[in-house]
Amino acid sequence: MIRSIIAAFMACASSSAALAQTTAWPERSVRLIVPFPAGSATDVAMRLIETALTPRLGHPVVIDNRSGASGSIGVDAVAKAAPDGYTTGLITVSTHAVAPGLGKKLPYDPLTDFTPVGMVGSTPYALVTYPGLGAGSVKELVALAKAKPGSLNYGSAGPASMAHLAAALLATETGVDIVHVPYRSSAHAVTDIIAGRIQMQFATIPPSLELIATERLRAIAVSGARRSTTLPNVPTVAEQGLPGFEATLWMALVMPAKTPPEIAQKFNAALNAVLAQPKVRDALLVQGLEPEPGTPEALTARIKVEMGKWRDVIVKAGIKAD
Repeated sequence: MIRSIIAAFMACASSSAALAQTTAWPERSVRLIVPFPAGSATDVAMRLIETALTPRLGHPVVIDNRSGASGSIGVDAVAKAAPDGYTTGLITVSTHAVAPGLGKKLPYDPLTDFTPVGMVGSTPYALVTYPGLGAGSVKELVALAKAKPGSLNYGSAGPASMAHLAAALLATETGVDIVHVPYRSSAHAVTDIIAGRIQMQFATIPPSLELIATERLRAIAVSGARRSTTLPNVPTVAEQGLPGFEATLWMALVMPAKTPPEIAQKFNAALNAVLAQPKVRDALLVQGLEPEPGTPEALTARIKVEMGKWRDVIVKAGIKAD
């Protein structure tokens, strides 16, 4: 009887201590692990978020760049951190959907090793073509590809990059035979499109805007679920006969598994408030990132959907890890 009373007392005390810790969070700086190098597009976006989060949380948010192995080193560091609410980290579609779909042996489980915080945003691509190709829409491009199987080439920043996967998704959904030409960077591929050496690419939008405006590239679609804020007159692929088509580089924040859900919810509220700030939103849009505030539950659902989606595309297209 006495042991039962003591056990109940200890459990109550432990619960009260955990509640007090959660209520007081944060009491010190929060580390934000970015699994890519300083100066990269993802790092720049996170530093904008970091600057706005610090005054809202009342304690510094400190960027910790842990690059390597296509992001898996930094993401694993998040998974292995103490679940006390003082470590969060950036994940992307590449680390949590593409890498598992490629069959890579990862040091972390995308679903069970993390507590979701929320989406940051996504970067859509512009489907651009050589202006002399004679295809001004997705329908015309597909018709041309079907009339000349294997004759149209598309560039990307490399095998299994999102630009590669976006084109592979287009090919599998329309049944066309188009040829992948990998480059060291998207910029190299764009140069060859302008010269007419290859015909198309899903290109990153910000560096393509001037080329589109001067008609050195023709933008026939964007790959997001909605039209791009910076290319409002260019319809989505989905609007052009492929409902549900979406291929974006999305980013989100997570914490280690077993982080108290109340802390994740408080961090989610702060993140969403920051994403709603006009200055932050405008700064992210300049980087090509469309803010997407949401709930931790919505992030988990998105990861599950995208894991299955990109695994299917990778298998159908026969894509292998580089």
